[in-house]
Amino acid sequence: MSNRRSFFRAAGAVALGATAVSRAGAASLPEAAVQSTASTVPPPPPPNGRPFNPVVTLNGWSLPWRMRNGVKEFHLVCEPVVREFAPGMKVNMWGFNGSSPGPTIEAVEGDRVRIFVTNKLPEPTAIHWHGVLVPSGMDGVSGLTQPPIPVGKTFVYEFTLLRSGSHFYHTHLDEQLQLALGMYGCLVVHPKDPDFMKVDRDFMFMLASYDVEPGAMTPKVSTMTEFNMWTWNNRVFPGIDPLVARTGDRVRIRVGNLTMTNHPIHMHGPSFEVTGTDGGWVPKAARWPEVTTDIGVGQLRAFEFDAVAGDWAIHCHKSHHTMNAMGHDVPTMVGVDQKNLAERITKLVPDYMVMGDKGMHDMAEMEMPLPDNTLPMMTGTGPFGPVAMGGMFSVVKVRDNVRPGDYKDPGKYRHPPGTVAHEWRGEVPNPTRAKVDTPAASNLQVRRPDGHEGH
Repeated sequence: MSNRRSFFRAAGAVALGATAVSRAGAASLPEAAVQSTASTVPPPPPPNGRPFNPVVTLNGWSLPWRMRNGVKEFHLVCEPVVREFAPGMKVNMWGFNGSSPGPTIEAVEGDRVRIFVTNKLPEPTAIHWHGVLVPSGMDGVSGLTQPPIPVGKTFVYEFTLLRSGSHFYHTHLDEQLQLALGMYGCLVVHPKDPDFMKVDRDFMFMLASYDVEPGAMTPKVSTMTEFNMWTWNNRVFPGIDPLVARTGDRVRIRVGNLTMTNHPIHMHGPSFEVTGTDGGWVPKAARWPEVTTDIGVGQLRAFEFDAVAGDWAIHCHKSHHTMNAMGHDVPTMVGVDQKNLAERITKLVPDYMVMGDKGMHDMAEMEMPLPDNTLPMMTGTGPFGPVAMGGMFSVVKVRDNVRPGDYKDPGKYRHPPGTVAHEWRGEVPNPTRAKVDTPAASNLQVRRPDGHEGH
């Protein structure tokens, strides 16, 4: 009981639930900043309050605040938005302050925060602070801990941030539709000691998935498993910005998962350590080196590494999550002679192309007609040709001459002489092959299952 009392004294809840703002109170709300760009916006220095080392939200931005009587005040506006997944494709979504995902909320351990939420959606909503310890009435579960936020109304959430860590916020009403349309954002509570867990570069993004039919602009919210767009902060490759660092920098990447499946996030190059979850920081003695970390549904992982010069791919290691707008019923055509079929089809469909008989890489090189507002399944170009990727894929770009605070794409990496794989023109040794014994067909015995074996 004493722990419970001390928590509520520290949190200092203004009311038992998130409360509505009066008309007079609404006139004094902090400005609701709006951001419509899909580019990474490097954070400015904190304008007031205790100092911290800000995060860089990949293809996103951080929400400004104002100080009022010692309280840090933010203003979120829930509203329909249009998000560009990549050049050539825009999607109708729901989000916050002109963007989906919404802006990152950053504060410091021990800060008292007051977050105004204005609902400009066509239906009620409520906001949950995922992984943040708050009074029950501020937890944002509509009907359970608060009434829903009606259309056109503003509610206020107020609490004290008791521990540092990596979190996110999201809708907790009609999630099947509202989450499926992109109502979420990042939330970071920085340590009160700026030197605790300090890094040189600190990135954050969220994983999400959507089903957007070719030529359409609105996701199908009833989809449960068969998604065709896999996004980082609602962008897909080649629309995802690179993660830029300087050689030797200590880099942290925070990744949250709001999809309906797990994602093994793999980074090429240097190994890393998982240093944080949405439950808190991982003690140093409990870490181990990895190059892939699996992030489950509703989880967050923060991992850190020392940057090594080069271009290092970072991506989900589920291969179909690095593709765009793929079809689930496309047959495997490798080895199938389509010549005669192609000649007949082109008489009816002049733009028809034979693809897949030798593999799918041709799709990354060909420019075939597509419906409006649709991306190629595999796309992107690098210094040596087509990258043939999509979806959850980007590049950690590390250079010797990157300046502190500079996150611009440094362009092509200049490989040291002799360090690029190339065609071999000399003598090639004979390869060693596995010995395979193929039994004669007459010696094969077939046993039919009986009982429950065939189930």
